[in-house]
Amino acid sequence: MVHEAPAPRRLYRSRDNRVFAGILGGIGEYLNVDPVAIRVLYVIFTAVTGFFPLIIAYLIMLFIIPEPPAKN
Repeated sequence: MVHEAPAPRRLYRSRDNRVFAGILGGIGEYLNVDPVAIRVLYVIFTAVTGFFPLIIAYLIMLFIIPEPPAKN
């Protein structure tokens, strides 16, 4: 019996758990964690480290993390 290797997991923006662009929802889906927890951590880190660095990181992820492929 031949076993196929599972397809590698890819990080995509979420279509279902989307508040702004689906970045944090996609990270939550990828890590198999509730996206709300990811959003809360993002807000806490933004408040602690300052607004500017994490907003820039979010905007960079907006251009780097792709939309999921269309379902047929």
